[in-house]
Amino acid sequence: MKINTAEFIVSNSDASKCPKDFLPEYAFIGRSNVGKSSLINMLTNQKKLAKTSGRPGKTQLINHFLINKNWFLVDLPGYGYAKVSKKTKSVFQQFITDYFENRQQLVCAFVLIDIRHEAQAIDIEFMSYMGESEIPFCIVFTKADKISKTKIDSHIAAYKKSMYANNWAEMPQYFVTSSTENIGKEALLQFIDDVNQDVFKNNNNPI
Repeated sequence: MKINTAEFIVSNSDASKCPKDFLPEYAFIGRSNVGKSSLINMLTNQKKLAKTSGRPGKTQLINHFLINKNWFLVDLPGYGYAKVSKKTKSVFQQFITDYFENRQQLVCAFVLIDIRHEAQAIDIEFMSYMGESEIPFCIVFTKADKISKTKIDSHIAAYKKSMYANNWAEMPQYFVTSSTENIGKEALLQFIDDVNQDVFKNNNNPI
């Protein structure tokens, strides 16, 4: 799939006020400073579609971007160690939960994980929540250009081991990416394109 158009539509802190269009949505979420904005900009061929910042926790709203006029890319606040007040964090973590559990247009979430680090408890916990809530998701390992192929394989194996230890029958589908090297771009976009084709083929109304 080639992305020809990508436009910002709306930001809000209330899942019930998200766009009413019945178009498939793909939500991107990860721990703070995982490289989410850079990945979104890489996928959409734009340098400033999603705001990048050296300060973790920059994204604090649900951001909808309309892609190719027929699906939404949703940029969600990071979970974990964002440098915001506990009150602010509790508010946006609540609307993240509301979004995931009530948004009918969501067809898949991408949970971003920094591949440079071995399995982190907070990522395992978040994915366990997604699994228990029956929210479809894939894992996107980011920053693959920062470490060797051997370490990448080792860290992915560690995640598999941790997930199996947390009662997963199998590891979700995953992608290895690098925003600076364009690694994984085609595979991710092809996955979205394939899912979109199934969504539109199986439903007169996309959702």
